[in-house]
Amino acid sequence: MTGAGLADVKKALTEADGDFDKAKDLLRERGLAIAAKRSDRETANGCVLVKKVGDFAAMVAVKCETDFVAAGKDFVAMVEEILDAAIAAKCQTLDEVKHLKLANGDDADTTVQHRSGITGEKMEIDGYNFIVSPYASVYDHMNKHTLATIVALNKENEEAAHKVAMQVAAMKPVALDEAAVPQNVKDEELKVAIEKTKEEQVEKAVVNAIKKAGVNPNLVDSEDHIESNIAKGWLTQEDADKAREIRKTVSAEKAANLPEQMIQNIAKGRMNKFYKENCLVDQEFQFGDGDKKSVSEWLKAQDKDLKVVDYKRFSLVAD
Repeated sequence: MTGAGLADVKKALTEADGDFDKAKDLLRERGLAIAAKRSDRETANGCVLVKKVGDFAAMVAVKCETDFVAAGKDFVAMVEEILDAAIAAKCQTLDEVKHLKLANGDDADTTVQHRSGITGEKMEIDGYNFIVSPYASVYDHMNKHTLATIVALNKENEEAAHKVAMQVAAMKPVALDEAAVPQNVKDEELKVAIEKTKEEQVEKAVVNAIKKAGVNPNLVDSEDHIESNIAKGWLTQEDADKAREIRKTVSAEKAANLPEQMIQNIAKGRMNKFYKENCLVDQEFQFGDGDKKSVSEWLKAQDKDLKVVDYKRFSLVAD
C-alpha cells in the first residue's frame, strides 16, 4: 500500500495502535523527513519518459541516486503517472508539473519526496519539455528511459519524424538552425574561434622560424619535451636555447602583426563549421543512405515541402 519496508510498516502500525490511516501518515512524515536529510546528495541516475497524446507530446525526468532504484517498477510507474498527469493538464512549465495533483492526493513534487523517503535516496523532478503539434514524433533511446527526444515536422510523415528524433538523440544539436542559436552562445563561440585562429597563426610562424634555424620543431614544442629530449641526447642545450629565444621573439612579433581581416575570415569559417555540426537542420543526417545529405536536404528528398519546426531533447547523462 505504501511501498515502505516491512520493518518500517510494523513499527508505524505499532505506534498507531493498528490504525492504518494513522500509520500511513506516520510513514509519510518520516519519509519526507528522510528525503530532506538527503537533499544535498547527487542524483546521477533516474528515469526519462516521453509520450504523445493527440497533438500534445511531452517528456518528464525524475532523478535519483542509483540505477537500481531508477529501474524499479514503482519508480518508473511514478514517473509515468506524473507524465500522464502533465499531458492531461497540458503543462507548460516544470513548476506546473511539480504542483500537479496525483491520484494519491499529493502533488507530484511531494509524491517524489515521499518515494525518496521510502527508498532512502534523494529524488527530484529535474526536467520537463513539451511540443504541441499534430506532426510530432517521440523517441525513447533504446527504451532505456535515460534519453528522450521529441521532433515536430510541418506536415505528416511519421517515419521521417522518427528518424529525425533519432538524429536529435545521437547528434545532440544545440539549436534548430543558425537563427535559433542563442546570441551568448554565438558570441562565446566566435571569441573562441578568433583566439584559436590567432594561436594557430602564431604557432605556425614560430614553427617555420625554428625550422629555418635548423632545429626540429617536434623536439621543442613544450618545455617538458625540451628537457626530456636533452636528457635523451636528441637535442643540444644550444639548440634548446635557440628554440626558446625564437619562440619568445617570434611569438610576440607575430601576435602584434596579425592581419585582422584574415583572422576574421578564418574565424567565420570556424563558425560555419560550428553551425553545421550543432544546428539540427544543417547536421549531416545519420540515418539516410550514406549520401552525406544534411537533415534539411534529406527531408526535402522525402517531400520537397517537409521541414523540422521544433525539437526537444533531455538526457540524464551530461553530454
